[in-house]
Amino acid sequence: MDRLDPTLLAWGAVGLALLALVVAAVAVRRLRVVDRQLARLVDAGVPTEPPLDRIVELEAGLERVRTDLTQALRHVAVVRYDAFGDMGGRMSFSAAVVDDDGDGLVISSIHARGESRTYAKGIVGGDSEVVLTPEERQALDSARTGSTD
Repeated sequence: MDRLDPTLLAWGAVGLALLALVVAAVAVRRLRVVDRQLARLVDAGVPTEPPLDRIVELEAGLERVRTDLTQALRHVAVVRYDAFGDMGGRMSFSAAVVDDDGDGLVISSIHARGESRTYAKGIVGGDSEVVLTPEERQALDSARTGSTD
């Protein structure tokens, strides 16, 4: 293998140095443009930092949103099943809709050949005053835990 020509290596280094200078010059030019724009904004009275009272106001608003979110009925689960042995297709269902505290409701629709009936049961703290069927309990537990078992 031939050794590299020192002259060629020197010209390569010079070319690389010139390329680095061009990149640096472009970066300095862009930095000056940004610096001028920032200076214009400051001269126009635009604050460079948000005022403390605005930050406090935003934090209070965020806390209100977090509180509201805990009360939102956002945990949902549906369990489909055959309510009667002679029916197929799992047309009956129980759906639980609860908030972070376990408050909400369970809706069940029992489908039979000639009719369908729908029931709603209130849920407080993850439980109901009315006895829940196994399917309703499964829907409620799935909604509270986020599992789909």
